[in-house]
Amino acid sequence: MTRIAIAGYGNLGRGVETAVARCADMALTAVFTRRDPSGVKINTPGVPVLKLDDAGTMADKIDVMIICGGSATDLPVLTPMLAEKFCVIDSFDTHADIPKHFAKVDAAAKAGGKLALISAGWDPGLFSLMRVYSSSVLPDGSDYTFWGRGVSQGHSDAVRRIPGVADAKQYTVPVPEALDAVRSGSAPQLTTRQKHTRVCYVVPEEGADLAAIETAIKTMPNYFADYDTTVNFITAEELKRDHSAMPHGGFVIRTGKTSADNGHVMEFRLQLDSNPEFTSSVLIACARAVHRLSAKGETGCRTMLDIPPALLSPLSPEELRSHLL
Repeated sequence: MTRIAIAGYGNLGRGVETAVARCADMALTAVFTRRDPSGVKINTPGVPVLKLDDAGTMADKIDVMIICGGSATDLPVLTPMLAEKFCVIDSFDTHADIPKHFAKVDAAAKAGGKLALISAGWDPGLFSLMRVYSSSVLPDGSDYTFWGRGVSQGHSDAVRRIPGVADAKQYTVPVPEALDAVRSGSAPQLTTRQKHTRVCYVVPEEGADLAAIETAIKTMPNYFADYDTTVNFITAEELKRDHSAMPHGGFVIRTGKTSADNGHVMEFRLQLDSNPEFTSSVLIACARAVHRLSAKGETGCRTMLDIPPALLSPLSPEELRSHLL
């Protein structure tokens, strides 16, 4: 049994709670929040909701802490801080900053004798694995990744952090012509801007400077600066009515040749009704692996690229060989 704690109870935290309940080898032992715990209502009876500052009091009851925060400002601080005291998982998804984040978490986890796994989810995460598998099988080829159409939690969170923004949702949209060109096997050279567009629906605070918000979004490095971005200002009622769901998905495609006459296309696709619930399910599988590796004395930081696939599964090695190999 892996005893799970949740740090942060937003969309992702609620998804982790749901995922834990569906796993017979998992148990939720605590939820930690930076808000007033009395105002946080969870769905699991008998599980305490505590201040994040008090997490140390539960250390002997927690095998893995899953940190459910945003990559823009939360995880760069919370993950190294908690990795000294707990085995942790996060879903840090700012691709350009992963090496720096890994180094900080690795140092913290080693200092505390703990094991951490960062950037878990579907991209980075499952899509990362598929890029490694496909490029290993087809070394003479090209990788392409498309996201959407769907709501990006990280990008939506980044928009909500802008002064004057009350709420927001951001959709990532593949450019159809680019997707078709890749699937044809023609190996096109595509810029970031040619592959995706971004569409934001923003609820501004009363009296907010709309032009300043739009400029802040469109010039935000790592999130929007390299894309054609459309910003729509709407009311809170419209956001709730038209954009309350959290769908997402995408494609990892590799095209390549094994000889002068033979080309191949490998494609992995996800189509998700709920981005946070699916991401949470990946985090829970990673928590199972981290618990197993920690029990063997491993410390420091890992990513999903470092985890043997069998450790993610609740099945025994014998069951995996009999049913899934």
